[in-house]
Amino acid sequence: MEKYKEIERSIIKKYRKEIWSRFVRAVQDYELIKENDNIMVCISGGKDSFLLAKCIQELQRHGKIKFSAHYVVMDPGYNDYNKEFIFDNAEILNVPIEMFQSNIFDVVASVDSKSPCYLCAKMRRGYLYSKAQKLGCNKIALGHHFDDVIETTLLSMFYGSEIKTMMPKLYSDNFEGIELIRPLYLVKEEDIIAWKKFNELTFINCACRFTEGCSLINDGTSKRKEIKELIKNLKKINKNIDYNIFKSLDNINLNCVLGVKKDGIYHSFLDDYNDK
Repeated sequence: MEKYKEIERSIIKKYRKEIWSRFVRAVQDYELIKENDNIMVCISGGKDSFLLAKCIQELQRHGKIKFSAHYVVMDPGYNDYNKEFIFDNAEILNVPIEMFQSNIFDVVASVDSKSPCYLCAKMRRGYLYSKAQKLGCNKIALGHHFDDVIETTLLSMFYGSEIKTMMPKLYSDNFEGIELIRPLYLVKEEDIIAWKKFNELTFINCACRFTEGCSLINDGTSKRKEIKELIKNLKKINKNIDYNIFKSLDNINLNCVLGVKKDGIYHSFLDDYNDK
């Protein structure tokens, strides 16, 4: 059996409960993919986005909903080694990628910014939406997973002074008719890592020109790494801590919050307090 077929089999057999079932549940529960959708699947070269591509391929082959998919890699200025690494993995996984160029790394390098990651991410999003428009796609699929959702939630609370999270889908404000979806929304990172190791796959971890030495070790330079370490330590006390954080966002008691904001307008609990 060819390696890519073994990899596909592992998703729907060995990791059916941890990956495939959670992928399908997210697609169904959040209505992420509908009949005749034209989806641009964004591949960064990492484990998450390549797994997303394989799941989308499986859904195309065996799902009841008919849709189209384009597997796209945006090159922000990767060095030759990382670029070749992405193409090699695409061949191993049998993912028909299309790579297009951008000058994001050069632009970010020329700007004196204390937040290069923020600027890079913002520019990436613009390039991806523009590419989706050119391809005639109505949806963009990103490889964010369950852990990304939890970490984003705590980052917003601890450093943004608000409770908000990474949504499973949302419409673009600047590109009419294009919707962003996150089909790996319920898949845990530890299971993606297990899938990667089982299939003896190696992906680029951090191909950014500015942080080439980054890792999962908290070196004090990344707030997301800081939150990741915090959750890891909290799970030693309560193994369900990540799930509880996730579930709390789907179980907000509006009778017990000081205020909420909807469409930019703030509403205090005092607004109708005396009407009761």
